[in-house]
Amino acid sequence: MKPLTQPMFYVLLSLREKRHGYEIMQFVEELTQGRVVIGPGTLYALLSRFEKDGQIDLVRKEQNKRVYQLTERGEKLLNGEIHRLEEMLEDAKRCER
Repeated sequence: MKPLTQPMFYVLLSLREKRHGYEIMQFVEELTQGRVVIGPGTLYALLSRFEKDGQIDLVRKEQNKRVYQLTERGEKLLNGEIHRLEEMLEDAKRCER
């Protein structure tokens, strides 16, 4: 498994709950206290890719909004990345002076 980019990670994390595009962008910006801002171009490219790869599902359409949520496959990918990052952090802690 290749490491996820920062935007990929946060989009998947946000979709542990059903959200549409604008809600995803807001969630990420609020969660990261503005450190990570995902623009619409990046977001919609990722949503398309994740949907194609079976990591998220379109659960409903509301007017012009498409609402997505993680699939089991997406949750597995996200949890794998969380585990990878935790291992890296533990390695760094073992090297502290």
